[in-house]
Amino acid sequence: MSLAIVEFLGKKGSITDIDLQKELNSNFGETSFRELNRELMKLELAGILRVSRLTKGKRLVELVGEPTID
Repeated sequence: MSLAIVEFLGKKGSITDIDLQKELNSNFGETSFRELNRELMKLELAGILRVSRLTKGKRLVELVGEPTID
């Protein structure tokens, strides 16, 4: 799922977490908000994307860097 998130952000640019979850639901079936948060946290800690708060209950997800494989 992480790869799908990175690919989608690479195509679309920044997006809200709600719209990202809708996109993942259409591709992977039902994706819980908890699963989405776990994947976003992993990618944010790896320095691949950034999540910032827009309003209460809405966050902006944007791609920062590309993943590197050692």
